[in-house]
Amino acid sequence: MNQRDVIDDLEMKVLFIMNPISGSIKKNGIPKLIDQYIDKEKFEYNIRYTEYAGHAKKIAREAAEEGIDIVVAVGGDGTINEIGSSLIHTDTALAILPCGSGNGLARHLSIPINIKQSIEILNACHIHELDYCTINGHPFFCTCGLGFDAFISQKFSSGNRRGPLKYIEEVLIEGLRYQPNVYTIEDDNGEHRYRAYLVTCANASQYGNNAYIAPQASMSDGLLDIIIMEPFGLMDAAQVSFDLMNKTLSNSSKVKTFKASKVIIRRDSEGPVHFDGDPQIMGEEIEIAAVAKGIKMVCNHEAENFDKLAPNVIQNAVSELLNDFSDMNSNLRHQGRNVVAFNKRLWRRLTKH
Repeated sequence: MNQRDVIDDLEMKVLFIMNPISGSIKKNGIPKLIDQYIDKEKFEYNIRYTEYAGHAKKIAREAAEEGIDIVVAVGGDGTINEIGSSLIHTDTALAILPCGSGNGLARHLSIPINIKQSIEILNACHIHELDYCTINGHPFFCTCGLGFDAFISQKFSSGNRRGPLKYIEEVLIEGLRYQPNVYTIEDDNGEHRYRAYLVTCANASQYGNNAYIAPQASMSDGLLDIIIMEPFGLMDAAQVSFDLMNKTLSNSSKVKTFKASKVIIRRDSEGPVHFDGDPQIMGEEIEIAAVAKGIKMVCNHEAENFDKLAPNVIQNAVSELLNDFSDMNSNLRHQGRNVVAFNKRLWRRLTKH
């Protein structure tokens, strides 16, 4: 992994691109925080605001053409995707001030959600060359997927409420009635057919909100982590949700994983996909590939100092309910109605935190 420690006397040019309406965090005070905490001896900075969908991509492309050293995405994974897509294979690095609803890429890179701390990461300015991926030619940086996660992405993006509890609510409620599909997955080792709940291809470890779909994923190995979740019964829903939040999904008997630099996924008909949380409709054949060291990013060089998260209330709530679940009834496996009652109890418990 290449690393660049900035020690030059010359000021670096930094452009902050801010989507004023995206995500779940108000951004009115961010310009003041930037001015207060950015290292002005090291950086000359400017701030641009997006005015329409796709504007961030245009601003970032112009910045790269002008030789701006660093473009900072002030927003969530969608804003990062727009900006990063214009910076691949350029000398301009991408940095993140995470202000989205999920912040999957920032969390994977241990970029603090706290704006002051994320500005301090920018000030340290450790730049690495990392991987990105493509889905039918569209760049993405975190994950893409077909099946249930694409369906949930559609539901999540169209809802008024965001955040981890909303995500778990959708998983628990919609998961009870979602029907799996059949997928053919081709890689260098041949073709395999799966009846699957979802197929996810991950460059980074999580969807966002600390939902770890690919705990072992790396952005510097030149490979995709492929996750195939097989159909599971009603009683498995809570355990799958727990594993997703507890970095243990790969241990589940319902999950198959492998790595590949490129896969082609075929399905019976067109349908939803998502990449970096953005839902779209694509056709029957989907080509997904990793591109090694294709983007420069400002990273947290001392991640251990910023990765001390508070106890995860979602993990705790699910764990408590799983213990309750085991005592509910000796005949639970034959009584689906108790599972529905359990999921309702789980949601009530979660919303108390």
